[in-house]
Amino acid sequence: MSETAAPAPASPSLEADITSALGRRSVVLVGMMGAGKSTIGRRLAARLHLPFLDADIEIEAAARMSIPEIFETHGEPYFRDGEARVIARLLDGGPAVIATGGGAVMRKETRDRIRDNAVSIWLKADLDVIMKRVRRRADRPLLQTEDPTGTVSRLLEAREPLYATADLTIGSRDVPHERIVDECVDALRARLCPAAPPAQPTTDGISVTP
Repeated sequence: MSETAAPAPASPSLEADITSALGRRSVVLVGMMGAGKSTIGRRLAARLHLPFLDADIEIEAAARMSIPEIFETHGEPYFRDGEARVIARLLDGGPAVIATGGGAVMRKETRDRIRDNAVSIWLKADLDVIMKRVRRRADRPLLQTEDPTGTVSRLLEAREPLYATADLTIGSRDVPHERIVDECVDALRARLCPAAPPAQPTTDGISVTP
């Protein structure tokens, strides 16, 4: 279930530099629920003229059930098994921009596949930003608790060291989406095309894992 969003205006040479350097690798977005992986992923795919794939949508299509239904019927371990298989399949499919679920990095096999077959970007959002965004939706199985904020805080504590192994880190905050996409593009070009001159001045939301 890939989709290619309508491309936004961008430098053809900038796009070509990145996609050429990617080869058969994908760009994979990791981070907590509410970090904006799907929203930013669609726009980033448009800029790079690559298909956009949302792992959660692909999981639901494969299972013919919604993610809340999978959790309720089969439990989280069953969901994580299916998630790992789906992400492996998406990575094998060639270059794309892939948004992963927040817990996907908990599986070492998935982290290893992303490392070997993709350039990863952690969309890093703080607790306040995450809670502001996730409160808009009632379909988050892991937040069906008496203390959603405490749950998210514990998840962040467990997951952030794994998110931090991503190749690039972009701060996800309340700024226009295109600004975050610009930062992703600039960071990808700096990572993949180090000999090329900078396309834009360095922005304040980017860091690169050596």
